[in-house]
Amino acid sequence: MYPLKQSPANYNSWLLLSPDLQETHNPLWKKSWKPSCKKLDSRAATKCIIQTPESVPLMNNKSAPFVHETERFPESKMKRRSRAANTTPLTPVGFLERAAVVYGDCTSVIYKEETYTWSETHARCVRLASSIVSLGIKKGDVVSVVAPNIPAMCELHFAVPMAGAILNNVNLRLDAKAISNLLQHSESKLVFVDYQSSSSVLEAVSLFPPNLKRPVLVLINEDDQDDNQINGSYDHFQMIYEKMVKNGDPGFKWIRPDSEWEPITLNYTSGTTSSPKGVLHSHRGAFLIAIDSLLDWSVPKQPVYLWTLPMFHANGWSYAWGMAAVGGVNVCLRRVDGPSICDALRKHKVTHMCGAPVVLNMITNYLGGKPLDSPVQIMTAGAPPPAAVLGQAERSGFIVSHGYGLTETGGLVVTCAWKQEWNDLPDQERAQLKARQGVASIGFAEADVVEPETGASVKRDGATIGEIVLKGGSVMLGYLKDPEGTSYCMRDNGWFYTGDVGVMHPDGYLEVKDRSKDIIICGGENLSSVEVEAVLYSHPAVNEAAVVARPDTFWGETPCAFVSLKENLKEKPTEKEIREFCKARMPLYMVPRMVVFKAELPKTSTGKLQKFLLRDMAKALTPKLSVVESDKLH
Repeated sequence: MYPLKQSPANYNSWLLLSPDLQETHNPLWKKSWKPSCKKLDSRAATKCIIQTPESVPLMNNKSAPFVHETERFPESKMKRRSRAANTTPLTPVGFLERAAVVYGDCTSVIYKEETYTWSETHARCVRLASSIVSLGIKKGDVVSVVAPNIPAMCELHFAVPMAGAILNNVNLRLDAKAISNLLQHSESKLVFVDYQSSSSVLEAVSLFPPNLKRPVLVLINEDDQDDNQINGSYDHFQMIYEKMVKNGDPGFKWIRPDSEWEPITLNYTSGTTSSPKGVLHSHRGAFLIAIDSLLDWSVPKQPVYLWTLPMFHANGWSYAWGMAAVGGVNVCLRRVDGPSICDALRKHKVTHMCGAPVVLNMITNYLGGKPLDSPVQIMTAGAPPPAAVLGQAERSGFIVSHGYGLTETGGLVVTCAWKQEWNDLPDQERAQLKARQGVASIGFAEADVVEPETGASVKRDGATIGEIVLKGGSVMLGYLKDPEGTSYCMRDNGWFYTGDVGVMHPDGYLEVKDRSKDIIICGGENLSSVEVEAVLYSHPAVNEAAVVARPDTFWGETPCAFVSLKENLKEKPTEKEIREFCKARMPLYMVPRMVVFKAELPKTSTGKLQKFLLRDMAKALTPKLSVVESDKLH
């Protein structure tokens, strides 16, 4: 799919084009550097970067003309960059080789009653990479994985790039049609399939057009699996995972990237706000975010890490590679629920874990106020966490850290860097500070909140709303086959525009207020759904809360709250009681006009509330005129 053995000049621009434009603008037309670039079709909407095959893409600098390095440093006075000792491409795959030496006899993976050491994991990945290549997978081909947090997912994060391929983890909760679309869009050549997802993937492949070649399918099975879940579909799989590991070449020399700018992963966005997009990340970006995430969170050597965050979500915020760098123990969980998590915390003496606020809320509700046996570090992100949830988690014994990132940044790049003097503050004030997303992480360049039209920074008053923008080494290469989408969010001014709305506080810490689509405009007032949700979460009976806009003929939009209640309540609150609770704690125009009780709110596999579904539900609701007419918004 991607001719990565050739010169990477203009490669990053080329791979973002649609298939027809790729054929027209293949960068291989230029066999050596020229002083000017071939003019691209205007439809490509990409910038052509003047560079040698050894140089890296540079940001546009309109204030000074581009000067090629050989004009400043003649060839006679310098070695070719590609031959220099300081030009080995950065890649997180190297973490595994080091772990096999430093932590070879230490536990790498725990799953049910199964354990591996780091030397065993390294050997398995080498053999698996060899078998992947033997199937005809070439450098730059896409290899997909549909699996939960099991040992195979840990191994494939190394084995696939070791084979020179691009890893594409597929969201488990997608239906067959969505999986089929992603496999076709990515042009996946090989798909590893967990046995519980076999029927969905087989249906997805059956939806391929007759003229399109189907990918090779590999079944990931387990000794204690239920054969009924596969429904006799073994015949549709060309290979079995464990046989590929067993039959692989133990002496295989893994395929290192020729350039650190080559893609290592293709991750599709969750699609909570729009159609999913294929996000390409480079070996360089993956290396940087993995190291940065460990350093910024102060992860020590040999932690015990519990996998509750799906590895298919931004490669587990980069910790799928990071645990190898520090020789950590990967405690894998197929099923993520309160009992399974709490049992694993006690049994394996877990020290670290990650999860969305909804996971944090689920654990603390299950604990029911009982403290943990020992403190557990937890990094939460994915949605702005209500201060009430953070406070409850800390009382249970969790040491909560809070961050912010996107699929497009490969992990968390903004974190709430904690200050010692905050420890002495009252619980509520401390929780409110920790609910802020914070500042750019140690290894990331910049984060700001700007006016979308002008790009100017907003006032640091904690109230002026703007769009959150980022820049740093782990920002994606771009969207696959979508130059328009890439150029829309990756601007010429060097910033990545997130589409998230936030404020900047006087101390330089930013706070996410909402997605731009989730801001509610009620009677001309901008209303943050996150702020209303924070109040709802503080109600003792509320388990989950989500607030969306509901169309209103007079006010334009009004807030509509969807709420799930905690179990075993002696007395359940009424809609009126919830609204009265809100009235006492927020301006009247922010109070939900309607409160809808549901047993469970719809969420993505990463714990994000699916507000687009709730918005559709809100549109279909009939307003209660007595309630609407009795309230004066202003």
